[in-house]
Amino acid sequence: MASKLKMYGVWSLVLLASLLSQSADAAAVISIDLGSEWLKIGIVSPGVPMEIVLNKESKRKTPAVVAFRDGVRTFGEDAVTVGVRFPKNSYKYVLDLLGKPYNHPLVQAYKERFPYYEIVESERGTPEFVHDESTRFTPEELVAQFLAKAKDFAEINHGTQISECVITVPGYFNQAERRAMKEAAALAGLNVLQLINDYTAIAINYGIFRRKEINETPWQALFFDMGAGSTKAALVEYKNVKIKDRGYVETVPQLQVLGVAYDRTLGGVEITLRLREHLIKAWEAQGGGDVRASPRAMEKLLREAERLKIVLSANTEHYAQIESLLDDKDFKLLVSRAELEELCSDLWARVSSVLSRAAAAGGASASARLVLAGGAARAPAVLAALKDQGYEPSRSINADEAVAMGAVYRAASLATGYKVAALNVKDAVLFPIQVVFTRHVDGADKLIKRTLFSPMNPYPQKKVITFNKHTDDFSFHVNYAELDHIPPTELLNIGSLNLTQVVLTGVGAALNKHTGDNVEHKGIKAHFNMDDSGVLNLVNVEFVAEKTVTEEEDKDSTLSKLGSTISKLFGSDSETPEKPEEKPEEKAPETEKNDTAKANETTAEKQNATDSDSKPKPKVVVLKEPIKTDEQVLVLQPLSSDQFKTSKAKISELDTIDRKRAERESALNTLEAFVVDAQMKMDMEEFAECGTPEEIEEVRKLCSETSEWLYDDGYEAPTEMYEEKLAVIKEKTNPIFYKHWEHRERPDAVAALRSMLNTSNEFLKSAKNFTPEVNPEKDMFTQVEITVLEKKIDETKSWLDKSIKEQDELKKNEEIKLTIDSIREKMANLDREVKYLVNKMKIWRPKKPVKKETDNKTEETIIEGKEGEKVEETQEEKPATEEIPEQEKQTEDSGGETSEVPQLADGNDEHSEL
Repeated sequence: MASKLKMYGVWSLVLLASLLSQSADAAAVISIDLGSEWLKIGIVSPGVPMEIVLNKESKRKTPAVVAFRDGVRTFGEDAVTVGVRFPKNSYKYVLDLLGKPYNHPLVQAYKERFPYYEIVESERGTPEFVHDESTRFTPEELVAQFLAKAKDFAEINHGTQISECVITVPGYFNQAERRAMKEAAALAGLNVLQLINDYTAIAINYGIFRRKEINETPWQALFFDMGAGSTKAALVEYKNVKIKDRGYVETVPQLQVLGVAYDRTLGGVEITLRLREHLIKAWEAQGGGDVRASPRAMEKLLREAERLKIVLSANTEHYAQIESLLDDKDFKLLVSRAELEELCSDLWARVSSVLSRAAAAGGASASARLVLAGGAARAPAVLAALKDQGYEPSRSINADEAVAMGAVYRAASLATGYKVAALNVKDAVLFPIQVVFTRHVDGADKLIKRTLFSPMNPYPQKKVITFNKHTDDFSFHVNYAELDHIPPTELLNIGSLNLTQVVLTGVGAALNKHTGDNVEHKGIKAHFNMDDSGVLNLVNVEFVAEKTVTEEEDKDSTLSKLGSTISKLFGSDSETPEKPEEKPEEKAPETEKNDTAKANETTAEKQNATDSDSKPKPKVVVLKEPIKTDEQVLVLQPLSSDQFKTSKAKISELDTIDRKRAERESALNTLEAFVVDAQMKMDMEEFAECGTPEEIEEVRKLCSETSEWLYDDGYEAPTEMYEEKLAVIKEKTNPIFYKHWEHRERPDAVAALRSMLNTSNEFLKSAKNFTPEVNPEKDMFTQVEITVLEKKIDETKSWLDKSIKEQDELKKNEEIKLTIDSIREKMANLDREVKYLVNKMKIWRPKKPVKKETDNKTEETIIEGKEGEKVEETQEEKPATEEIPEQEKQTEDSGGETSEVPQLADGNDEHSEL
């Protein structure tokens, strides 16, 4: 525990140092780390450093499970409990189904792992859970509910509205999976600032702690993340770079992903499933019956296998125990760590493979550090496999929370209102993308392929590809390509390699619009953008030409000005880091002769222009014409507008049901608690004496009747009835509780007023010494002011004595004469009178002496200015040669303030305030 607290303190200090500033109106933002098995949320809000959000059980992570039973939706631990008894009603590991078609290998593997789910193909071709006859759930809808719950946890925990987030995704997510995650976030009512790869978030978390280590000399770190569903490894380089982001060049630390490797099916779940299979075979060997036919028994075995796996990470052997596994029979089996490692013997080689492939892809140096993350990386066999690769594993980060905390740092840097210490992030393209199109060459159509993003290309980045031989409408495809670095077993999991088809129309019209001897066609340019979420977007397609005009023609050419404006909007080719273009075809001989002649003519024209100074100089302007595009998604159709509305309405209805249920439970609990509390207080003498016997008996009877009603039919009552019955009981008990409160608080209030009277009286005695009649030189107060305060003190004291006497003559259940409010009012009035004199004392200044010279004699006079100001008046200046006596110099230097500052009678020195 001490080490955890120390780690938390270090993390807070680092983040406080990294979070440079935040405006008061900055909105809270969160990060959501939604894994196969767990949900973790990070948050940053004004005045609060980055931290992990706690769930309703005050835990830092929540099982990624949602369950539906008897019209009640539950999440986390409650959903896990429901899942043990009703496995079909509890949904888990749904992230593995997101953004995949029904026939995807991972979907079919999911159905084999959890046979009790009824999964069918939806209209979009995606998997869909059949919950009951009228309800079905898509993976997007289930993921959206997890994201919405994360948002709800953050809002409840920090009392602020959340609308923006950064969501972590596995680095191997393809375009369809990333778009599906964004659709799920939209269904949850969240604006996604970025989808960040989980290993990139870990690298950010690691780099934050080591900012001082980052300099011009690059150094590398290998991050190995083995979670519940998959295993990833990434080689990351840290160094300082110079960037020009805000109009000037600055040096900032940067992390860049150099190499990535992964295994989608290698994770803690695979180990758990193998251990469950071992337990099933042991049960069958004991003659326990067909456990596979019972979903409830299979779920119990899965939970016990998960527990046993965790225990065996720290112990060499342990018992698996399940009560009433099947037909009221108990199950018990001793399992050793050696048996578990033997069951998973083929997995350890895959662990080594992921690490070695990542190191090779990025060219890891011998000094690269190996940093572990993910719960499954704790297994001793996993650590041994990593050490066999020549690395010494390091656990210098929080393996469970590194992803969420790195992502929330990124969220703070992207959100409005926060300024964090700069950390430039360059991720890498895992699946290369190319553009494929056909071109007519030598009387036949030829398939042309142009690489758009190569393996490990950094992103975010813009790319432009130019088609300079097409004169009419055409189309091209965007596909995955160059996947040699992906293992064959993983190629099937990528899914379809065809992403989109883009159909261009209006090409011929654009070319014909811009023709002439002074126009040179530059081709059709397609602008692509790989954003920081790793999603590829076709920004626009346009025809580009260059026109040579004179200065006079340029002034009259509105089209040229428009072309320049459009050029600035969309950016020029020079702004793109890489510009793959189509290679020009070889020109025919006749065409070459014509081109040579034209070139000679152009040269001659240029020479003539040089010789003649009177002719206007030619100028080249860029002309751009937008081309209409029709982009068709080929791999997995996104949600249509109607489908999105239907899913949104389904989730909103569930949220409404949850909210009404929560309101009803809150009203029921409030009523129950108040009834029990009232019954107990009516039996206590201090409360019973504050009401008449009839009132006390009426309250007891009412509470008894309400309690009986609650235990009989009340639990099925609506929220409004709970609120009505609570209002009736409060109406009867409030007068009694109010009188009890008055009698309990009155002694302290009376003591406070008496203390104020004593203090005020002491101050009055001191103030009487500072009136013109008593002390002309320290005339702070007038006699009227002294009289007013003295009268107020006497009136208050008399009122208090009289009120106490009258109140003591009354019974506690009678109407109160001396109330707390009346005492507060008297204290406020007295305090106002005293403060008036105290403030006047603070601003009072002694009178300054003024010198007059008459017949070489100095005469001091005092002239009173407005509002206590002292004005010095000199009748006659002293001669310049005349010396001022030393005593007079000192008096003038001090401004004549030679009197002592008065003190209050209670000894409190007010010198510093005067």
